[in-house]
Amino acid sequence: MTVSEHIPSLTSEFVSTADGYRALREQAPLVQVKLPDVDTPMWLVTRYAHMKEILSDSRFVRDAAKLSDQEGPSVVDQMIEAYGLPPEFGDYHSILVLADGDEHLRMRRIITRAFTARRVNALRPTLERLTRELHRSLSAKGKAELLEEFCYPLACAAICELLGIVEVDQPQVRKQMMDAISGEPGRLVPAFTSMVERSKALIELRRENPQDDLISDLLRVAREEDRFDQKQIVAITMVLIDTGVGPAAHFLADMILALLDHPGQLARLREEPQLLHTRAVPELLRFTSSVPVGAPMYATEDLDFAGVRITRGEAVIPGILAANHDPHEYPDDALGLDLGRAPGTGVGHMAFGHGPHFCIGAALARMEAEIVIDRLFLQGDAPELAVHRDALQFAARPGDGVHLKALPVRFPTLD
Repeated sequence: MTVSEHIPSLTSEFVSTADGYRALREQAPLVQVKLPDVDTPMWLVTRYAHMKEILSDSRFVRDAAKLSDQEGPSVVDQMIEAYGLPPEFGDYHSILVLADGDEHLRMRRIITRAFTARRVNALRPTLERLTRELHRSLSAKGKAELLEEFCYPLACAAICELLGIVEVDQPQVRKQMMDAISGEPGRLVPAFTSMVERSKALIELRRENPQDDLISDLLRVAREEDRFDQKQIVAITMVLIDTGVGPAAHFLADMILALLDHPGQLARLREEPQLLHTRAVPELLRFTSSVPVGAPMYATEDLDFAGVRITRGEAVIPGILAANHDPHEYPDDALGLDLGRAPGTGVGHMAFGHGPHFCIGAALARMEAEIVIDRLFLQGDAPELAVHRDALQFAARPGDGVHLKALPVRFPTLD
């Protein structure tokens, strides 16, 4: 029997849902799985406590190059080759996403000098205005496809406003991200190339004409920091666009669908609107877990973890969806939605990861969710599904579960 015949693939129907991950979690804390187009089996962390522990364990690193004696391409290298992405993609990815230790801390420190709470909070009026305008426009039509016409424009605008990408260019950025997240090489590779070129052009523009935006701030930092130049700024720009547009848009769509699927919970939110700013958004992040798995990590030594023997060089991937639905952490109906659920320790979920690589855009994602829920569900009549629930279509993405292809709705009344 070959490896692929007895190790489950994360794109199979079996593990594309919370029920599938539950089946794996019930097997063991760590279960060997495969990603499509990747020959190397990996250990999937299935339980909350173990995932929290491993994400802070210095014996695991994201940069496979640190294992100089390791043979063959890393998991990320295999995926880059499978998709036909240029090697440059790996270079940008390694600067922040795959960095470890002191170098990662240095880059995080640089980014946080520019990606401040003040800058994020200053976006709220703009995002509230855009949400209001999009809602009015779509409700006036009486129907809409919320993923493409509402969620993507809003998520894209948030990142573009941060970076200083002007409004007239934002539709093209949005299209590029939709192409990139499609998983189709014929769309993904040109989208990546265009985003890199756009980032370089924006950097040159802000070098000549600084503004009050993130790129301008990073250029100011570059004049003061060693080993921080255009390549690092492009890498940061790419990470922010890659993680802040597609995943954010799909979370907003998943969140809206979750509320429509649970009318009792929606009624409770309307009766207790204070839940929006305390418990509702963390619970929706936990429940949807729109990014079901995290980046692979590699053991730097032979070790025992959660009763499993892991050898040096073996890859481990955090099962975010599995951990967020772990009944050991959430004993009261872990698979159910409860907007009044008391958050656990920390932020109460693993949707943003944990430890050194905790999502730097977490505050922005929470703010977007609050604005959307307030506008769509608390200030007027909620939208309704325009098709039967079973007619909604989903698409699988390699190693990333299944996601809505579209969210058609109708608006019962004008606002």
